[in-house]
Amino acid sequence: MLRGIRTATSNWFGRVITGIILGLIAISFAIWGIGDIFRGFGQSTVASIGRSEITIEQFRTTYNERLQQLARQIGRPVTPDQANALGLPRQLLGQMLAEYALDEDARRMGLRLSDADIARKIMADPTFRGANGQFDRGRFDMIIRQAGYSEARFVTEQRKLLLRREVAETLAGSIAVPQTTVAVQYRFANEQRSIDYVVFDASQAGDIPEPSADELTRYFNDRKSVFRAPEYRALDVFVLSPDDSARVAAVSDDDARKAYTDRRSRYVTPERREVQQIPFPTIEEARAAAQKIAAGSTFEQIAAERGLKDTDINLGMVTKAGMLDAAVADAAFKFPAGQVSEPVQGRFGSVLVRAVKIEPEKVQPFEEVADALKREIATERAKTDITDQHNKIEDERGAGHPLAEILQKLGHAPTRIGAVDRSGRGPDGEPVKGLPASPELVARAFSSDVGVENDVVRLPGGGYAWVEVMAVTPSRERTLDEVKDRVVQRWRNDEIAKRIKVKADAFADKLKNTGFAEAAAAAGVRQQSTWGLKRGQTNAAVPAKIVDEVFRTAKDGIGNVEGDQPTTRFVFRVTDVTVPTLDPVSDDSKRVSELVRTSLFEEVLGQYAAYLQGELGMQVNERALNQILTGTTN
Repeated sequence: MLRGIRTATSNWFGRVITGIILGLIAISFAIWGIGDIFRGFGQSTVASIGRSEITIEQFRTTYNERLQQLARQIGRPVTPDQANALGLPRQLLGQMLAEYALDEDARRMGLRLSDADIARKIMADPTFRGANGQFDRGRFDMIIRQAGYSEARFVTEQRKLLLRREVAETLAGSIAVPQTTVAVQYRFANEQRSIDYVVFDASQAGDIPEPSADELTRYFNDRKSVFRAPEYRALDVFVLSPDDSARVAAVSDDDARKAYTDRRSRYVTPERREVQQIPFPTIEEARAAAQKIAAGSTFEQIAAERGLKDTDINLGMVTKAGMLDAAVADAAFKFPAGQVSEPVQGRFGSVLVRAVKIEPEKVQPFEEVADALKREIATERAKTDITDQHNKIEDERGAGHPLAEILQKLGHAPTRIGAVDRSGRGPDGEPVKGLPASPELVARAFSSDVGVENDVVRLPGGGYAWVEVMAVTPSRERTLDEVKDRVVQRWRNDEIAKRIKVKADAFADKLKNTGFAEAAAAAGVRQQSTWGLKRGQTNAAVPAKIVDEVFRTAKDGIGNVEGDQPTTRFVFRVTDVTVPTLDPVSDDSKRVSELVRTSLFEEVLGQYAAYLQGELGMQVNERALNQILTGTTN
């Protein structure tokens, strides 16, 4: 289980994926051995469990959102091939089936959440708070709209999510964490090692003469597949996106100022007051106390007479909207600091109230928020405009008109992409400019053909993209003349790698009978040392793959490993192993304990999901799934 907990964190790509998936119900059902394509599915269904179905559109939308989320995390697009290699599509389908299974379970158990419960949860979500720290309706509307939700759909999804959490927490929320497991995992994560090492690189390889023509030809012929040109496609792409600077420029200052006034609450930090109040059983007693204060008694004296301490009368720093009793709030915010109010008949009794400290209202000036507000207005307008444009284009396509004709009619023009491969790169090996950051668009182009009409691609953030294949350049073998520089460089790197491996092997062999410093001096390389190495981590000098090998090597053992590039090689000796001592109350211990608890929680939940799978009945439409992912039904 220990490796299972940290498998995904063994490299940068996996760590990003773990950060995205952790906390979700990432459960894999044992469903992929079913084999046959099930009959009885509708053409629009990917999978079903119980009475619930996952439609093609639902899965495609969620899958694309997940790829976009991952792309934002790593700062570059994730191709469908990369996603498939990592198992993301089936992992996502397993997660969705687990969620649907819990929905079915909650439904058959009769679990319900009232509208009031949902409203309280949403209003308590920090995501929807404005500058004043309170729930902001305008911000709520904007955020869910940008995420592609209507209010009704968002509330429905939140209801499902909360019910799933109730089922999951009831099942495994109080699971006990074995301290032995925590201790072992803590040691695994925090054990430290020190090494002495040397680096062999091109500087130790000596002079490498240029290859002869015959050598280069033989080398190239043995590796033609490495230098093969991929299939390229010429595309026409048209994108409707709210992220358009021209739209922002079209928002006038007058429009922005009007929106600023309409949404003023978002830019205002309301006045706060430190409020004190003395409660009285009756309004008459409150009036009597007010007369005493008018005659010279202090507020504190009246409180003391009633046996109240400062903590009993102090309500703290509050906003007017934050006070439960509107009548008391009006009185507390009416008078200057120190002045005692007239007796107030509130909801919960009669009081005298005063403010002892006042923090004035603060307003962000229009100039500070104008740019962001214009972008927001432009996005809102664009969403409506984009939807209208999308509908017009799709209506025309439904009537049989070609995309180019439709765009010309509407005053638009597609972007011509001269050549792009499956990874979104051009013949120069660089990412092609002009393509939206949507792996699905390129995947759809490569599952289509010239003259074939393709479905519109929905982009994250509310945009749409259309793609048409204009030409196909098949994959082919390049000639040596086309790639001679690359072939020479690769040949040279291979020669360097061979030479330094011979030297590294000899050095490692010598270390068996010689001290590290002596062996380094004899080999003409510099001895280096580093310490505090941990599993899955690196420092400035030692790559991750070297650290991994260090932790596979016993104390005083010797390692001989290729570096990040074939032209570097590390030889090291493990000089020290530091085993950490677990402090049960430390933050690290608590963090590891929570990690283990999460792992155990998911294991238990996975077993329950597998039980529900058999109980409710589940089917997967492999044909539809392959159609989404590859464009084929095989």
